[in-house]
Amino acid sequence: MAILQTESLSKSFGALAAVKDVSLSVEAGTLHSIIGPNGAGKTTLFNLLTGTFPPTSGRIFLNEKDITGTPANRIAHLGLARSFQRTNVFPAFSLLENVWVAAFACGSSWKGLLWRRTDRYPEAMERARHALSDVGLEQKSHQLAREISHGEQRQLELAIALAAAPRVLLLDEPAAGLSPEETRRMVALVRALKGRYTIVLIEHKMDIIMSVSDRISVMHFGALIAEGTPAEIQRDPEVRRAYLGGIAA
Repeated sequence: MAILQTESLSKSFGALAAVKDVSLSVEAGTLHSIIGPNGAGKTTLFNLLTGTFPPTSGRIFLNEKDITGTPANRIAHLGLARSFQRTNVFPAFSLLENVWVAAFACGSSWKGLLWRRTDRYPEAMERARHALSDVGLEQKSHQLAREISHGEQRQLELAIALAAAPRVLLLDEPAAGLSPEETRRMVALVRALKGRYTIVLIEHKMDIIMSVSDRISVMHFGALIAEGTPAEIQRDPEVRRAYLGGIAA
């Protein structure tokens, strides 16, 4: 059953059609990757799904509910969480404080925030600690975010997304800028989360895509040009042309 769908979703910026009539269906519990050359429209699609941009046309459904046009500050409450290409954390906060903010923001009530300490919100604190444990950072929970490595900051950003208790987790190039060893750790982490969450992944490293994906959708100049299993995508001549500029047959 599809948990996330789009119907003829489009976004134009003046004369530029960044996303063109994209109809996407993501099955619950799967890892669905979106690939394509630079400028294909992948991140713009994520921005549409998460309410950063309103679509020019088309619709978005989460659990068969139309969420088209829902503002970004409400999307996380509906069960969509994302990470970004660039690390996006509070450097002067501890790891636990970074994740606690996300857990609290997606909680049921802000009542009493100005008058109570963070540890007086046990549900948010438990979710924050659990998210840090999920990404292997629980032992560093009281370190400042600026004191940990870039790879650990990427793990922290993933913990922040997990603290929102998402139904669908959108990961935008989680291995970007990582060393080979950090990349291996990130891939192992994504594999561990696979099945527990529905994951939609953007990634340029094809070895990662082919090793973790259940299904792959390919974008080129804003449009979907192919969809299938990793094996089917590897054999698709249209995909090879999109990546190699017509050199491959």
